[in-house]
Amino acid sequence: MIEIVSAAACVACDVCVKVCPTDVFERGEDGIPVIARQSDCQTCFMCEAYCPVDALYVSPVSAPVGADSPHADEGAVTRAGLLGGYREMVGWGRGRTAGALLDRNPVLKAVPPLQESRLPSPAPLADSPWNHLID
Repeated sequence: MIEIVSAAACVACDVCVKVCPTDVFERGEDGIPVIARQSDCQTCFMCEAYCPVDALYVSPVSAPVGADSPHADEGAVTRAGLLGGYREMVGWGRGRTAGALLDRNPVLKAVPPLQESRLPSPAPLADSPWNHLID
């Protein structure tokens, strides 16, 4: 369940608001999203996965934790490196190596010539550009 929106890390991009399937967030007066309907959270991790700055923490518990829980303590979550932890786990966040850097396929430097079709053309080919005007 969503537990933390870090105001210090958030850039007010509203991505979490847009991707949440159950409309848990509302935009705060300062632009920082607030958890308005926590009980509607489905613990789908979409908000945390899409947050570009790792400002969210979704607890793996499907019920709200108490105020004394380390899952509700932004300092404890930050020290444990869990802000954006789900995003990192799925390969979208910090420490990720871009897929293009891992690509070992040869670079295509030219397009090889195409063979002549073995089938006849389905319609007569025009020698001039197609004209929209009707005579």
